[in-house]
Amino acid sequence: MKQLHKSPTHAPAPAHAAASKAAKPARPGPRSWVGYLLREQRLLFVLLGALIASSFFLLRPYLFSLSPSSHIPERRPLFSFASHSSASGVPAGFRPPPRRVVVTGGAGFVGSHLVDRLLEQGDSVIVMDNFFTGRKENVAHHLRNPRFELLRHDVVEPILLEVDRIYHLACPASPVHYKYNPIKTIKTNVMGTLNMLGLAKRIGARFLLTSTSEVYGDPLEHPQKETYWGHVNPIGVRSCYDEGKRTAETLTMDYHRGGGVEVRIARIFNTYGPRMCLDDGRVVSNFVAQALRRQPMTVYGDGKQTRSFQYVSDLVAGLMSLMEGDHIGPFNLGNPGEFTMLELAQVVKETIDPMATIEFKPNTADDPHMRKPDITKAKELLHWEPKVSLKEGLPLMVTDFRQRILDD
Repeated sequence: MKQLHKSPTHAPAPAHAAASKAAKPARPGPRSWVGYLLREQRLLFVLLGALIASSFFLLRPYLFSLSPSSHIPERRPLFSFASHSSASGVPAGFRPPPRRVVVTGGAGFVGSHLVDRLLEQGDSVIVMDNFFTGRKENVAHHLRNPRFELLRHDVVEPILLEVDRIYHLACPASPVHYKYNPIKTIKTNVMGTLNMLGLAKRIGARFLLTSTSEVYGDPLEHPQKETYWGHVNPIGVRSCYDEGKRTAETLTMDYHRGGGVEVRIARIFNTYGPRMCLDDGRVVSNFVAQALRRQPMTVYGDGKQTRSFQYVSDLVAGLMSLMEGDHIGPFNLGNPGEFTMLELAQVVKETIDPMATIEFKPNTADDPHMRKPDITKAKELLHWEPKVSLKEGLPLMVTDFRQRILDD
Protein backbone atom coordinates (compact mmCIF):
# COMPACT_ATOMS: atom_id res chain seq x y z
CA MET A 1 0.00 0.00 0.00
CA LYS A 2 1.30 3.29 -0.99
CA GLN A 3 2.04 5.69 1.74
CA LEU A 4 0.10 8.90 1.32
CA HIS A 5 2.62 10.95 3.39
CA LYS A 6 6.28 10.46 3.33
CA SER A 7 8.28 11.63 6.27
CA PRO A 8 10.64 14.38 5.25
CA THR A 9 14.18 13.40 4.93
CA HIS A 10 16.79 15.66 6.65
CA ALA A 11 20.19 15.87 5.16
CA PRO A 12 22.97 15.68 7.67
CA ALA A 13 24.42 19.12 8.62
CA PRO A 14 27.72 19.94 7.14
CA ALA A 15 30.66 19.25 9.34
CA HIS A 16 31.96 22.81 9.17
CA ALA A 17 28.62 24.19 10.40
CA ALA A 18 28.69 22.05 13.51
CA ALA A 19 32.18 23.06 14.16
CA SER A 20 31.32 26.76 13.88
CA LYS A 21 28.51 26.42 16.42
CA ALA A 22 30.78 24.72 18.91
CA ALA A 23 33.63 27.22 18.44
CA LYS A 24 33.97 30.25 20.89
CA PRO A 25 34.13 33.82 19.54
CA ALA A 26 37.71 34.86 18.84
CA ARG A 27 39.30 37.76 20.85
CA PRO A 28 40.29 40.82 18.93
CA GLY A 29 43.99 41.02 18.31
CA PRO A 30 46.30 44.04 18.69
CA ARG A 31 45.62 45.12 15.15
CA SER A 32 41.89 45.36 15.83
CA TRP A 33 42.49 47.64 18.90
CA VAL A 34 44.81 49.86 16.92
CA GLY A 35 42.29 50.03 14.18
CA TYR A 36 39.55 50.95 16.67
CA LEU A 37 41.63 53.85 18.08
CA LEU A 38 42.60 55.14 14.65
CA ARG A 39 39.07 55.17 13.33
CA GLU A 40 37.05 58.38 13.74
CA GLN A 41 40.02 60.24 15.39
CA ARG A 42 39.50 58.48 18.75
CA LEU A 43 43.23 58.66 19.60
CA LEU A 44 43.21 62.44 19.18
CA PHE A 45 40.36 62.83 21.72
CA VAL A 46 42.13 60.56 24.24
CA LEU A 47 45.33 62.60 24.06
CA LEU A 48 43.43 65.87 24.28
CA GLY A 49 41.58 64.71 27.42
CA ALA A 50 44.82 63.65 29.08
CA LEU A 51 46.36 67.05 28.30
CA ILE A 52 43.40 68.96 29.79
CA ALA A 53 43.38 66.85 32.97
CA SER A 54 47.11 67.22 33.58
CA SER A 55 46.93 70.98 32.94
CA PHE A 56 44.14 71.38 35.52
CA PHE A 57 46.08 69.61 38.28
CA LEU A 58 49.26 71.53 37.51
CA LEU A 59 47.56 74.94 37.46
CA ARG A 60 45.09 74.35 40.30
CA PRO A 61 47.13 76.09 43.11
CA TYR A 62 47.57 79.21 40.97
CA LEU A 63 43.91 79.32 39.93
CA PHE A 64 42.77 79.25 43.59
CA SER A 65 45.31 81.82 44.73
CA LEU A 66 44.17 84.24 42.01
CA SER A 67 40.49 83.84 42.80
CA PRO A 68 39.11 87.17 44.14
CA SER A 69 36.41 85.41 46.14
CA SER A 70 38.83 83.22 48.06
CA HIS A 71 38.74 83.91 51.79
CA ILE A 72 41.87 81.91 52.53
CA PRO A 73 44.75 84.12 53.75
CA GLU A 74 47.66 84.56 51.39
CA ARG A 75 50.04 81.65 51.68
CA ARG A 76 53.63 82.63 52.19
CA PRO A 77 56.52 80.32 51.38
CA LEU A 78 58.37 78.88 54.34
CA PHE A 79 61.67 79.90 52.80
CA SER A 80 62.49 83.15 51.06
CA PHE A 81 65.70 84.71 49.88
CA ALA A 82 65.45 87.81 52.04
CA SER A 83 68.86 88.88 53.27
CA HIS A 84 67.71 90.45 56.51
CA SER A 85 66.31 89.05 59.74
CA SER A 86 62.68 89.68 60.56
CA ALA A 87 61.71 91.81 63.54
CA SER A 88 60.35 88.74 65.28
CA GLY A 89 63.86 87.38 65.69
CA VAL A 90 63.50 84.38 63.38
CA PRO A 91 66.53 83.47 61.23
CA ALA A 92 67.09 85.34 57.97
CA GLY A 93 65.33 83.72 55.03
CA PHE A 94 62.73 81.97 57.21
CA ARG A 95 59.13 83.03 57.79
CA PRO A 96 56.90 81.40 60.39
CA PRO A 97 53.64 79.98 59.07
CA PRO A 98 50.62 82.33 59.31
CA ARG A 99 48.77 82.15 62.62
CA ARG A 100 45.54 83.42 64.11
CA VAL A 101 46.42 85.90 66.86
CA VAL A 102 44.38 87.88 69.39
CA VAL A 103 45.79 91.12 70.83
CA THR A 104 43.95 92.41 73.90
CA GLY A 105 44.29 96.18 74.12
CA GLY A 106 45.19 96.09 70.44
CA ALA A 107 43.78 99.56 69.72
CA GLY A 108 46.16 101.15 72.22
CA PHE A 109 49.56 102.72 71.67
CA VAL A 110 51.79 99.63 71.81
CA GLY A 111 49.06 97.20 70.75
CA SER A 112 48.35 98.98 67.46
CA HIS A 113 52.02 98.90 66.45
CA LEU A 114 52.15 95.20 67.31
CA VAL A 115 49.07 94.61 65.13
CA ASP A 116 50.81 96.37 62.23
CA ARG A 117 53.77 93.98 62.43
CA LEU A 118 51.67 90.83 62.86
CA LEU A 119 49.59 91.64 59.80
CA GLU A 120 52.72 92.54 57.88
CA GLN A 121 54.17 89.07 58.46
CA GLY A 122 50.97 87.38 57.24
CA ASP A 123 49.10 86.51 60.45
CA SER A 124 45.35 86.93 60.96
CA VAL A 125 44.70 89.29 63.88
CA ILE A 126 41.74 89.84 66.20
CA VAL A 127 41.93 93.08 68.19
CA MET A 128 39.99 93.12 71.45
CA ASP A 129 39.62 96.50 73.17
CA ASN A 130 37.08 98.33 75.35
CA PHE A 131 38.45 101.71 74.16
CA PHE A 132 39.05 103.08 77.65
CA THR A 133 42.48 104.28 76.54
CA GLY A 134 42.65 102.72 73.06
CA ARG A 135 41.46 104.57 69.95
CA LYS A 136 39.81 103.20 66.83
CA GLU A 137 41.91 105.60 64.78
CA ASN A 138 45.01 103.59 65.71
CA VAL A 139 43.79 100.55 63.76
CA ALA A 140 41.37 102.14 61.28
CA HIS A 141 43.80 101.61 58.39
CA HIS A 142 43.31 97.83 58.75
CA LEU A 143 39.51 97.73 58.63
CA ARG A 144 39.43 96.63 54.98
CA ASN A 145 42.00 93.89 55.53
CA PRO A 146 40.28 90.46 55.43
CA ARG A 147 42.81 89.15 57.96
CA PHE A 148 41.84 91.79 60.55
CA GLU A 149 38.93 91.81 63.02
CA LEU A 150 38.03 94.41 65.65
CA LEU A 151 35.99 93.44 68.71
CA ARG A 152 34.69 95.88 71.32
CA HIS A 153 35.09 93.72 74.40
CA ASP A 154 36.29 94.11 77.99
CA VAL A 155 38.68 91.37 79.11
CA VAL A 156 37.05 91.41 82.56
CA GLU A 157 34.25 89.47 80.83
CA PRO A 158 34.99 85.94 79.49
CA ILE A 159 35.14 85.27 75.76
CA LEU A 160 35.70 82.19 73.59
CA LEU A 161 37.86 82.46 70.48
CA GLU A 162 39.88 80.03 68.38
CA VAL A 163 43.43 81.37 68.10
CA ASP A 164 47.05 80.19 68.20
CA ARG A 165 48.59 83.13 70.08
CA ILE A 166 47.34 85.53 72.77
CA TYR A 167 49.17 88.83 73.33
CA HIS A 168 47.66 90.19 76.56
CA LEU A 169 48.27 93.95 76.61
CA ALA A 170 44.91 95.14 77.98
CA CYS A 171 45.39 97.53 80.91
CA PRO A 172 45.68 101.31 81.34
CA ALA A 173 49.42 101.97 81.60
CA SER A 174 49.73 105.65 82.50
CA PRO A 175 49.28 107.12 85.99
CA VAL A 176 46.55 109.51 84.81
CA HIS A 177 44.44 106.63 83.52
CA TYR A 178 44.98 103.95 86.16
CA LYS A 179 44.56 106.41 89.04
CA TYR A 180 41.29 107.62 87.49
CA ASN A 181 39.66 104.22 88.16
CA PRO A 182 41.97 102.10 90.35
CA ILE A 183 39.38 99.38 91.02
CA LYS A 184 38.78 98.91 87.31
CA THR A 185 42.56 98.79 86.79
CA ILE A 186 43.20 96.00 89.27
CA LYS A 187 40.16 94.06 88.00
CA THR A 188 41.61 94.28 84.50
CA ASN A 189 44.97 93.01 85.76
CA VAL A 190 43.50 90.15 87.78
CA MET A 191 40.17 89.12 86.21
CA GLY A 192 41.27 90.02 82.70
CA THR A 193 44.44 87.96 83.01
CA LEU A 194 42.47 85.05 84.51
CA ASN A 195 40.04 85.08 81.59
CA MET A 196 42.79 85.16 78.98
CA LEU A 197 44.78 82.42 80.73
CA GLY A 198 41.61 80.31 80.93
CA LEU A 199 41.08 80.82 77.21
CA ALA A 200 44.69 79.84 76.48
CA LYS A 201 44.26 76.66 78.51
CA ARG A 202 40.99 75.64 76.80
CA ILE A 203 42.22 76.10 73.24
CA GLY A 204 45.92 75.28 73.68
CA ALA A 205 47.16 78.76 72.68
CA ARG A 206 50.47 80.32 73.69
CA PHE A 207 50.01 83.29 76.05
CA LEU A 208 52.20 86.39 76.45
CA LEU A 209 51.71 88.75 79.39
CA THR A 210 52.94 92.32 79.07
CA SER A 211 54.00 93.15 82.60
CA THR A 212 55.84 96.31 83.58
CA SER A 213 58.99 97.69 85.16
CA GLU A 214 56.66 98.98 87.88
CA VAL A 215 56.83 95.52 89.49
CA TYR A 216 60.23 96.69 90.80
CA GLY A 217 58.60 99.66 92.55
CA ASP A 218 61.10 102.24 93.82
CA PRO A 219 64.06 99.89 93.37
CA LEU A 220 66.92 99.39 95.80
CA GLU A 221 68.90 97.65 93.05
CA HIS A 222 70.29 99.52 90.03
CA PRO A 223 70.09 98.58 87.22
CA GLN A 224 67.19 96.19 87.71
CA LYS A 225 67.62 92.51 86.84
CA GLU A 226 64.79 90.01 86.42
CA THR A 227 65.92 88.26 89.61
CA TYR A 228 65.16 91.37 91.69
CA TRP A 229 61.87 91.00 93.61
CA GLY A 230 61.14 94.70 93.90
CA HIS A 231 60.38 97.36 96.51
CA VAL A 232 56.68 98.12 96.13
CA ASN A 233 54.15 99.92 98.30
CA PRO A 234 51.14 97.55 98.42
CA ILE A 235 48.68 100.22 99.66
CA GLY A 236 49.74 103.29 97.67
CA VAL A 237 47.94 105.20 94.93
CA ARG A 238 49.91 103.32 92.27
CA SER A 239 49.33 99.88 93.79
CA CYS A 240 46.35 99.08 91.56
CA TYR A 241 48.82 98.97 88.68
CA ASP A 242 52.04 97.83 90.38
CA GLU A 243 50.51 95.07 92.50
CA GLY A 244 48.00 94.24 89.79
CA LYS A 245 50.81 93.40 87.38
CA ARG A 246 52.68 91.44 90.06
CA THR A 247 49.52 89.38 90.62
CA ALA A 248 49.15 88.90 86.87
CA GLU A 249 52.67 87.47 86.75
CA THR A 250 51.80 85.11 89.62
CA LEU A 251 48.68 83.88 87.82
CA THR A 252 50.62 83.38 84.61
CA MET A 253 53.24 81.20 86.26
CA ASP A 254 50.60 79.23 88.20
CA TYR A 255 48.73 78.44 84.99
CA HIS A 256 52.01 77.33 83.45
CA ARG A 257 53.03 75.08 86.34
CA GLY A 258 49.57 73.81 87.25
CA GLY A 259 47.76 73.86 83.91
CA GLY A 260 50.51 73.26 81.40
CA VAL A 261 49.84 76.54 79.56
CA GLU A 262 52.65 77.84 77.33
CA VAL A 263 53.39 81.31 78.71
CA ARG A 264 55.78 84.22 78.18
CA ILE A 265 56.31 87.28 80.44
CA ALA A 266 57.71 90.65 79.32
CA ARG A 267 58.51 93.49 81.73
CA ILE A 268 58.19 96.67 79.68
CA PHE A 269 60.16 99.79 80.50
CA ASN A 270 59.28 103.34 79.39
CA THR A 271 58.25 103.33 75.73
CA TYR A 272 57.46 106.25 73.42
CA GLY A 273 56.43 106.82 69.81
CA PRO A 274 53.55 107.80 67.53
CA ARG A 275 49.96 107.14 68.71
CA MET A 276 50.67 107.77 72.39
CA CYS A 277 47.86 109.58 74.18
CA LEU A 278 48.54 113.30 74.14
CA ASP A 279 47.85 113.90 77.84
CA ASP A 280 48.44 110.56 79.54
CA GLY A 281 50.76 111.84 82.27
CA ARG A 282 53.85 109.99 81.05
CA VAL A 283 56.93 112.14 80.89
CA VAL A 284 57.79 111.93 77.18
CA SER A 285 54.26 112.61 75.95
CA ASN A 286 53.87 115.38 78.55
CA PHE A 287 57.07 117.16 77.50
CA VAL A 288 56.37 116.85 73.76
CA ALA A 289 52.75 118.00 73.98
CA GLN A 290 53.63 120.93 76.27
CA ALA A 291 56.50 122.09 74.04
CA LEU A 292 54.33 121.94 70.92
CA ARG A 293 51.61 123.94 72.68
CA ARG A 294 54.14 126.54 73.83
CA GLN A 295 53.54 125.62 77.47
CA PRO A 296 56.21 125.15 80.17
CA MET A 297 57.42 121.56 80.49
CA THR A 298 56.41 120.22 83.90
CA VAL A 299 59.19 118.59 85.94
CA TYR A 300 58.16 116.94 89.21
CA GLY A 301 60.61 117.11 92.12
CA ASP A 302 64.19 118.16 91.39
CA GLY A 303 64.27 116.52 87.94
CA LYS A 304 67.10 114.17 88.85
CA GLN A 305 64.96 111.04 88.67
CA THR A 306 66.22 108.73 85.93
CA ARG A 307 64.34 106.79 83.27
CA SER A 308 65.23 104.81 80.16
CA PHE A 309 63.28 105.31 76.95
CA GLN A 310 62.80 102.81 74.13
CA TYR A 311 61.14 103.46 70.78
CA VAL A 312 57.96 101.47 70.17
CA SER A 313 59.31 99.51 67.18
CA ASP A 314 62.09 98.10 69.38
CA LEU A 315 59.55 96.96 71.96
CA VAL A 316 57.37 95.27 69.32
CA ALA A 317 60.39 93.39 67.98
CA GLY A 318 61.17 92.23 71.52
CA LEU A 319 57.62 91.04 72.17
CA MET A 320 57.52 89.04 68.95
CA SER A 321 60.93 87.50 69.61
CA LEU A 322 59.78 86.48 73.08
CA MET A 323 56.51 84.99 71.84
CA GLU A 324 58.16 82.84 69.18
CA GLY A 325 61.18 81.92 71.30
CA ASP A 326 61.64 79.01 73.68
CA HIS A 327 62.03 80.91 76.96
CA ILE A 328 59.32 81.86 79.45
CA GLY A 329 60.93 84.85 81.10
CA PRO A 330 60.34 87.24 82.68
CA PHE A 331 62.45 89.41 80.37
CA ASN A 332 63.23 93.10 80.76
CA LEU A 333 62.41 94.88 77.48
CA GLY A 334 63.76 98.41 77.58
CA ASN A 335 66.56 100.69 76.51
CA PRO A 336 69.42 100.76 79.03
CA GLY A 337 70.28 104.33 78.03
CA GLU A 338 69.54 106.38 81.18
CA PHE A 339 68.35 110.02 81.25
CA THR A 340 67.40 112.34 84.07
CA MET A 341 64.18 114.29 83.62
CA LEU A 342 66.19 117.47 83.06
CA GLU A 343 68.28 115.75 80.36
CA LEU A 344 65.12 114.56 78.65
CA ALA A 345 63.68 118.08 78.77
CA GLN A 346 66.84 119.35 77.07
CA VAL A 347 66.52 116.80 74.24
CA VAL A 348 62.88 117.83 73.73
CA LYS A 349 63.89 121.50 73.61
CA GLU A 350 66.54 120.77 70.99
CA THR A 351 64.01 118.80 68.90
CA ILE A 352 61.00 121.14 69.14
CA ASP A 353 61.69 124.58 70.53
CA PRO A 354 65.00 125.85 71.97
CA MET A 355 63.04 128.60 73.77
CA ALA A 356 60.83 126.15 75.71
CA THR A 357 60.82 126.66 79.49
CA ILE A 358 60.65 124.30 82.46
CA GLU A 359 58.25 124.49 85.40
CA PHE A 360 59.00 122.59 88.64
CA LYS A 361 56.23 121.03 90.73
CA PRO A 362 56.19 118.82 93.86
CA ASN A 363 56.91 115.19 93.21
CA THR A 364 54.07 112.64 93.10
CA ALA A 365 53.66 109.83 95.64
CA ASP A 366 55.68 106.62 95.17
CA ASP A 367 57.45 107.99 92.09
CA PRO A 368 60.56 105.81 91.50
CA HIS A 369 63.86 107.63 91.75
CA MET A 370 65.78 105.34 89.41
CA ARG A 371 64.72 103.13 86.53
CA LYS A 372 67.14 101.33 84.21
CA PRO A 373 66.81 97.80 82.83
CA ASP A 374 69.50 95.16 82.77
CA ILE A 375 68.81 93.49 79.41
CA THR A 376 71.62 90.93 79.51
CA LYS A 377 69.11 88.07 79.63
CA ALA A 378 67.21 89.35 76.57
CA LYS A 379 70.45 89.80 74.63
CA GLU A 380 71.65 86.28 75.37
CA LEU A 381 68.41 84.29 75.05
CA LEU A 382 66.27 86.37 72.67
CA HIS A 383 69.12 87.93 70.67
CA TRP A 384 67.30 91.23 71.11
CA GLU A 385 68.38 94.74 71.99
CA PRO A 386 66.99 98.18 71.11
CA LYS A 387 68.23 99.83 67.92
CA VAL A 388 66.61 103.31 67.90
CA SER A 389 68.19 106.07 69.99
CA LEU A 390 66.16 108.80 71.67
CA LYS A 391 67.45 111.43 69.24
CA GLU A 392 66.36 109.25 66.29
CA GLY A 393 62.95 108.23 67.60
CA LEU A 394 61.79 111.47 69.22
CA PRO A 395 61.37 113.43 65.93
CA LEU A 396 59.07 110.67 64.62
CA MET A 397 56.87 111.03 67.67
CA VAL A 398 56.94 114.84 67.42
CA THR A 399 55.68 114.68 63.82
CA ASP A 400 52.71 112.57 64.90
CA PHE A 401 51.92 114.78 67.91
CA ARG A 402 52.20 117.97 65.90
CA GLN A 403 49.67 116.74 63.35
CA ARG A 404 47.19 115.58 66.00
CA ILE A 405 47.47 118.82 67.97
CA LEU A 406 46.84 120.81 64.79
CA ASP A 407 43.82 118.62 63.98
CA ASP A 408 42.41 119.24 67.47
